[in-house]
Amino acid sequence: MQKVDIAVVDYGMGNLRSVSKAALHVANGKSVVVTSDAAVIHAAERVIFPGQGAMPDCMRELDARHLRDAVIDAAKNKPFLGICIGMQLLFEHSEEGDTAGLGLFKGNVKRFADKLTDDLGEKLKVPHMGWNQVFQTNNNQKQAHPLWAGIKDAARFYHVHSYYAAPQDNAVTAGETEYPVRFTSAVARDNIFATQFHVEKSAAAGLQLLANFVNWKP
Repeated sequence: MQKVDIAVVDYGMGNLRSVSKAALHVANGKSVVVTSDAAVIHAAERVIFPGQGAMPDCMRELDARHLRDAVIDAAKNKPFLGICIGMQLLFEHSEEGDTAGLGLFKGNVKRFADKLTDDLGEKLKVPHMGWNQVFQTNNNQKQAHPLWAGIKDAARFYHVHSYYAAPQDNAVTAGETEYPVRFTSAVARDNIFATQFHVEKSAAAGLQLLANFVNWKP
C-alpha cells in the first residue's frame, strides 16, 4: 500500500472537498487522501475526521461503512483532528437523536436552549452560525496547546452548529467560545485535537491550525 501521510475520513458526509483542499494547501508536499477504506485509515500517519450534518446520520454511516474501529484506532494511536461532528462523536452521548458516540471523552453533547439572548436582551439564533472568538485555554499545562501556535488568543473562527460538547473533565477543554455563555469549542488530550468550529472555513487562522496539525508530533 502506498504511504499516506494524511487521511481525511470519507463517511459519506462532511465538508470533504474543502477540508482536503485546505489540508493539501498547508501539507508542504505530504500526501492528503480522502478515503472510506479502513485499511488506508489504519496505515495513515495522521487522520482528519471532518464533520457536517446530524449526529445520528454520522454514526449510522460510520458503521455502515465499517469505519468505527479504524477511527477509534486512529484517535487512540496517531495525530487525530476532529472537526465539528468530528469533535462531537468523540463524546459518550449526544442529545441529537439520543445518539451514542464513541466514548473516547467523558461527557455529553447538548443542544443550545431555544430562547437565547445576548447582554442587550436581543434574541440569538440557533443554529449558532458565524465568526466568533475562540479563547484558548492551557489545558492545565504551563503553555497553550501546540496547535494554537501562531494563532492569537481570541482569534475568530467560523461556527455552524446547534449542539455543543460539555466535557465531564474541564482539563480537556482547549478552547472556548461565547454564545452567549462560554462553551467548549475545542478539546485536546494526548494525540487528539478537535474543534467545534470549521477550521477549513476559518481563513488564515484555520489554515494555521491545519498547518500546525500537519507538523504536530504529540
